[in-house]
Amino acid sequence: MQAEVPSHRIEMDTTALARFMPMHLLLDNDGRAASYGPTLSLVLREAAVPGARFEDLFEVRSPGGAVTVQDVLARGGNRFRLVPRNGVKAGLRGLGQRLGPQGGILLNLSFGIDLISAVRDLALTDADFAATELAMELLYLAEANAAVTRELRGLNLRLEGARMAAEEEAMTDPLTGLRNRRAADLVLERMCAARASFGLLHMDLDYFKAVNDTLGHAAGDFVLETVGRILREQLRTEDCAARIGGDEFVVIVAGRSDPKTLQAIAERIIARVSQPMVFEGQEARVSASIGIARSDDFAATDAAQLLASADRALYAAKHAGRGRAMLPGAPEE
Repeated sequence: MQAEVPSHRIEMDTTALARFMPMHLLLDNDGRAASYGPTLSLVLREAAVPGARFEDLFEVRSPGGAVTVQDVLARGGNRFRLVPRNGVKAGLRGLGQRLGPQGGILLNLSFGIDLISAVRDLALTDADFAATELAMELLYLAEANAAVTRELRGLNLRLEGARMAAEEEAMTDPLTGLRNRRAADLVLERMCAARASFGLLHMDLDYFKAVNDTLGHAAGDFVLETVGRILREQLRTEDCAARIGGDEFVVIVAGRSDPKTLQAIAERIIARVSQPMVFEGQEARVSASIGIARSDDFAATDAAQLLASADRALYAAKHAGRGRAMLPGAPEE
């Protein structure tokens, strides 16, 4: 059996009360304010005047149907939730206790889950809370947790950016800025798996070795960079141009498999590549031979078959005199 705790009368002036309970509200028995805690005064602002009625200061959210402080104590026992009527966005919760026939009513309030926004909006500091209050410690913990979360989010974004950059670098030819063989193989395999309609151009530069031999490898690199720029200019964003070897390129023309269209694209590229390229005051001249393959020529599109078909057409173009584009089986001029 629990022992009965003897009761004691405690007397405390409002200064001491404010120090122990900076969010208190002392009301007389009629529900008029007699004393405000200093922090509660910051919440209520100009409304915190002696004699103000409880119901003019607060809207009662719980217990339901309560308006006056007497309603609160009668319906909700000693627990309640309030909202200031002055527009300050701070939901309050608290406990209430009658202090005897002549002692009035004491309410001790807190911010509850609105602590963070209240501290921010009202510029509260540790001095605005009771010395035993854990509110600021909890706030510091929440802020530290938010800071760690922000840092982790930023780290994840940086890691994701680094991963994407590494993947992009792994798929890019560093000299021309075009896709590399690995990227071209992936695009080709994906389009074959989707049974898409497309054209494949296999291009090899003519007389490129002569540029390297006579003007040097720096001139050869300049030619390759220029060819890369020409391909980007001549193609659409949905097409894929890749350098797959020293002076070998492939172009995957998405959604276009008509022989005349592919022939026209190839001849346009050859015409641009065949124009003189000036490197350090000297002309570097190359041309290009292109073999064309079409996905529609195969019942079941296979990347290896397409590449082999384009390679045969490229060989035929070289054999026919270079500087031209040919489809498989096209007559040599």
